[in-house]
Amino acid sequence: MFWVLVLLNFIVLSGDGMISEGASSRPSTVVNVGAIFSLSTIHGQVADIAMKAAEDDVNSDPTFLGGSKLRITMYDAKRNGFLTIMGALQFMETDAVAIIGPQTSIMAHVLSHLANELNVPMLSFTALDPSLSALQFPFFVQTAPSDLFLMRAIAEMITYYGWSDVVALYNDDDNSRNGVTSLGDELEGRRCKISYKAVLPLDVVITSPREIRDELIKIQGMESRVIIVNTFPKTGKMIFEEAEKLGMMEKGYVWIATTWLTSLLDSVKTLPPKTVESLRGVITLRIHTQESRKKRDFVARWRSKLSNGTVGLNVYGLYAYDTVWIIARAVKRLLESGANISFSSDSKLTSLKGGSLNLGALSIFDQGRQFLDYIVNTNMPGVTGPVQFLPDRSMFRPAYDIINVVGGGFRQIGYWSNHSGLSIIPPESLYSKPSNRSSSNQHLKNVIWPGGTSVTPRGWVFPNNGRRLRIGVPNRASFKDFVSSVNGSNKVEGYCIDVFEAAIKLLSYPVPHEFILFGDGLKNPNFNELVNNVSTGVMFDAVVGDIAIVTKRTRVVDFTQPYIESGLVVVAPVTKLNDTPWAFLRPFTPPMWAVTAAFFLIVGSVIWILEHRINDEFRGPPRRQIVTILWFSFSTMFFSHRENTVSTLGRLVLLIWLFVVLIITSSYTASLTSILTVQQLNSPIKGVDTLISSSGRVGFQVGSYAENYMIDELNIARSRLVPLGSPKEYATALENGTVSAIVDERPYVDLFLSEFCGFAIRGQEFTRSGWGFAFPRDSPLAVDMSTAILGLSETGQLQKIHDNWLSKSNCSNLNGSQSDDDPEQLKLRSFWGLFLVCGIACFISLAIYFFKIVRDFCNHHKPEEEEAITPSPEARAPSRSKTLQTFLAYFDEKEDESNRRLKRKRNDDLSVKSSRSV
Repeated sequence: MFWVLVLLNFIVLSGDGMISEGASSRPSTVVNVGAIFSLSTIHGQVADIAMKAAEDDVNSDPTFLGGSKLRITMYDAKRNGFLTIMGALQFMETDAVAIIGPQTSIMAHVLSHLANELNVPMLSFTALDPSLSALQFPFFVQTAPSDLFLMRAIAEMITYYGWSDVVALYNDDDNSRNGVTSLGDELEGRRCKISYKAVLPLDVVITSPREIRDELIKIQGMESRVIIVNTFPKTGKMIFEEAEKLGMMEKGYVWIATTWLTSLLDSVKTLPPKTVESLRGVITLRIHTQESRKKRDFVARWRSKLSNGTVGLNVYGLYAYDTVWIIARAVKRLLESGANISFSSDSKLTSLKGGSLNLGALSIFDQGRQFLDYIVNTNMPGVTGPVQFLPDRSMFRPAYDIINVVGGGFRQIGYWSNHSGLSIIPPESLYSKPSNRSSSNQHLKNVIWPGGTSVTPRGWVFPNNGRRLRIGVPNRASFKDFVSSVNGSNKVEGYCIDVFEAAIKLLSYPVPHEFILFGDGLKNPNFNELVNNVSTGVMFDAVVGDIAIVTKRTRVVDFTQPYIESGLVVVAPVTKLNDTPWAFLRPFTPPMWAVTAAFFLIVGSVIWILEHRINDEFRGPPRRQIVTILWFSFSTMFFSHRENTVSTLGRLVLLIWLFVVLIITSSYTASLTSILTVQQLNSPIKGVDTLISSSGRVGFQVGSYAENYMIDELNIARSRLVPLGSPKEYATALENGTVSAIVDERPYVDLFLSEFCGFAIRGQEFTRSGWGFAFPRDSPLAVDMSTAILGLSETGQLQKIHDNWLSKSNCSNLNGSQSDDDPEQLKLRSFWGLFLVCGIACFISLAIYFFKIVRDFCNHHKPEEEEAITPSPEARAPSRSKTLQTFLAYFDEKEDESNRRLKRKRNDDLSVKSSRSV
């Protein structure tokens, strides 16, 4: 870029040089600052007055700059880029320490190269192009918030109102273009987009509204009704006047204007009536400036002294005033550091020889980098609020007022700040709180929209191009209750069509549409191909039919809320199991029956062991005792008082066993009731797991996603899969064994089972999905249709449509069963804990009992052992056998008899001892 500037400097003639090629240094009493603005514009007029006021205020205190004075020289660029460059070059010749301006971003991009080369800071509060990076242009400083934050605020407003598509209308200049680019980036992060960019010529070259009218007519025929106008006051007024003529300021439109409109409204007190009328309902933004006494005093001073009624103060006037003070404070710090303001020649320029250019007149500001540091480290109170730069050179706490133009004026509906987003209270009151950008914390006041309505526009309409909405419909060869052609014509009917038409009627706007059949009707079409035709937009604008919502399809289209649940299920031939005299055995599995019977015997045996020696009911001949054991254990189920006739240990065992029996019998009763009242079905296919593990062939519907799902997700070999085209083919293939089962979506299977008997769903649905209507990505119609479908569901109309088309059956409830064989059958694994508890109780009771009886046996026979002569080794074996026989006899003996015998023996022993002593 530098060589471009050199070529543009051709008017710097050799005799015009004001500085020699050597360095110049002087303790200047005047510090020169240049300003480049077009004084015929609103910004130029306001900036001129504000900067002169700031200059007077700085110089009103002679000690502020240590005896030096600040001199601001205004250069009128007359909205001409070439003159802007010339003005900058002239300031570079006159030892200017800084330049305020330029006014436009186009010139800022050009002149920033010059500022970088000569170390002269350029400060602008109007060239707010987001692409003017401090990394690329270190000597260019934006003293007002970058338009990046303006576009972020607009993007958050669009999200707040629920719009997804917008149209951008802007001039073809750097500031407008790059601002719209930033808006697109912000919207993309919020799943929104700019659907059309309407580019107008430069503001300075538009002389008639013809170009504007042409673009507005294009926009008028588009879908989006949210229009962002990023331009300048002159072009902006023409846009809205033409929009009014075209009827684009009526109900349904949304117009958002950037800060140019608030500048116009603030500075021009009397607008033409046609302009005022054309702005009703527009939303615009203004850079937010904090309320303070300093601001109020300046506003009062402006009205009474400064402007003389020529122009109203806008926010850029406040920033112009603060910009002068930023420079003044930096000069003050530079002088206080002991530095002398000096300039030196640029070796790059002095080395260029030839021609009549005196490039040596352009000199480098020696203290430029130090001066720039003082500028970007400014921290002062200004009329705009706290003035401070962040490390990336952006302004501290950027915020905007959000304005709604109504009647002959405007009203504020809220604020936006980079800290907290949208709010109805000033940002200053939120800075002390943690940032909260949640949707529930975003608020704006009510808006009066174009057309005078307070109802938020939906932001889009169908394109006004004379074409109806083209809706693709699968031309099915089977399951025509869902959707089908009427007698081979283009007219369609079916469950899906009725749902769609009912939802359309709930919308608050008309949806002209036509159905277009997809497929030849001889076989079911490929549904993935049908959906892809929506994403391309070439054939269809939407698809209505039995379209399953699966992951692959959601990547290319947007689906509505599902209007019917759907998932893959397995259907197979079945036989009834209820018609048998042995149905009463089916509540328990064989292991369950075996363990239950075994525990009856075990518990009876434990009770016999515990009660045999103390309870007469458990004594007598062996046959009688066996009968007692069985009777006692089985009668526990019916006579809970049985535990009152046994010992404490026996009572404990019986109570636990009674608890187990009660639970088992109640479960048995419930299971048997279910089995006898609900038909149970038998089939070797129990569900998807047995289907995967088997080697049988599996049928699927032609065109369904079930084929790919079984191959990709279930790993079923393609060779096992058999395509089937109709319910009749389903029945034939299942009956003759061509396939062992069929995998299809639940609505198809329900319809199949309502007509063909002898089949049933095996297991549960192993996928969860639904059917929906497909629209292009980010289509607002998809959202509105989802809301309408929910409305149909809530009012019961959706169920009525379902019953009208799909609730029919030629079979009994056999087909409705979804269970495996005997789902109510009680299995051992469900009760092993109860049996374990009962077994532990039996074991503990037996252990206690055996410990007690062994102890008593030892006590009974101890006296005999003491008197006995120690047997020889040969006699030990018979002695052990005799001891065992004695123990068993003792165990079989009734406890009362044992105790009487022991007592009698002890009395005899005492008598013997007494006689011996005599």
